[in-house]
Amino acid sequence: MSETTHAEPLNDGSLIYDWNTQGDRVSPPMRRVSYFDETLRDGIQCPSVVDPPIEAKMQMIRLMDKLGVHHVDIGLPGAGARAVADCTVLAEMIRDEGLNIKAACAARTHPNDIKPVIEISQKVGLPIEVMAFLGTSPMRLYAESWTADILEERTRDSVRLAKGAGLPCTFVTEDTVRSQPALLSRLFRGAIAEGADGLCLCDTVGHATPDGVFNLIHFTKNLIRAEGTNTRVDWHGHNDRGHALPNALIAVEAGADRVHGTVLGMGERVGNTQLDLFLVNMKLLNVEDAELHLLSELVQLASEACHVPIPVSYPVFGRDAFRTGTGVHAAAVIKAQKRGEDWLADRIYSGVPAGWFGRRQEIEVGHYSGMSNVVAWLVTRNIEPKDSLVQAIFEQAKAGNRLLDEQEILSIVRSHAA
Repeated sequence: MSETTHAEPLNDGSLIYDWNTQGDRVSPPMRRVSYFDETLRDGIQCPSVVDPPIEAKMQMIRLMDKLGVHHVDIGLPGAGARAVADCTVLAEMIRDEGLNIKAACAARTHPNDIKPVIEISQKVGLPIEVMAFLGTSPMRLYAESWTADILEERTRDSVRLAKGAGLPCTFVTEDTVRSQPALLSRLFRGAIAEGADGLCLCDTVGHATPDGVFNLIHFTKNLIRAEGTNTRVDWHGHNDRGHALPNALIAVEAGADRVHGTVLGMGERVGNTQLDLFLVNMKLLNVEDAELHLLSELVQLASEACHVPIPVSYPVFGRDAFRTGTGVHAAAVIKAQKRGEDWLADRIYSGVPAGWFGRRQEIEVGHYSGMSNVVAWLVTRNIEPKDSLVQAIFEQAKAGNRLLDEQEILSIVRSHAA
């Protein structure tokens, strides 16, 4: 096979044949949706997560705003005095700094939860969306001894209370993906009749497959169409079966208007849709055109503030996402760099361009490395790659069973210089 050379960098798609879009199976077109961050509410409900200090919460919201996240759940004021205080401070910051991101608060379909949201909104002078949630699965009704009449009454009363105070309101059904269509139809129609701005469909326990997401959203969209309204449809997914991210993308195809997620997917049990990775995919699908280089900073801040370690293999933001110590892989990246084609170097062994998201390709030195790895490692640190030094590092790497860390290589550099 002959190798084709190009005098100029190519980024017009001629170097990539995309089987994702070519063939017999073509998904419905993706489109823009709104992003709803749940990190500071659903995310910090994870048993292993630390509720971050207010300063960290404020900085996270600032970064979300810069990244184009449209809505943020700032907490559940019904949980107590501390939650009320934090929600108030965050709402004041959004108001005083003129951020574009819109504030929301979670609340049970109970006056004791909704009234604190109304009070904070009135005190701060900022509209805060009420996310009124209610369990609707047959198991929940059985455990709680609830009836459909009770649920409809709570649905209507909560939406009426929020809308009566002049606040936007979304009616949230917990465990929607395991709820009966007849009950959902009754509650959705009741919420719409009382003026709900949106219906949030929740995969609270991570039960849904992509087909389930598609079926549920189509059911809801058809119901809304029959009611003759423009009620918004939200998708809120969890990751118990590992489907959260693909389910969120299917939700967009199926017609959802707003998708919920958390940074790093943190949340109860195994967590929620990873909002950061959802944004990455929307960018790669050419739906999102915003600059997302600050995503890396947001992920790192959330990790540190909430005490959630980033797995080394976590896509895009994990330590190893763009690192390689393999000789063949590194050689290909280096050859692309030598051609002066950064676009090519950032993609030749990566399905995600690191530079788009505040990262860079990293070439390491280990037992699977070639000489080119050593040379590249030294050059990126402004160390002259003399043949004898390169050979010494190469031999040390081949004698081991892992990557050499920076201090080990620098120790060889110092010894060689001496």
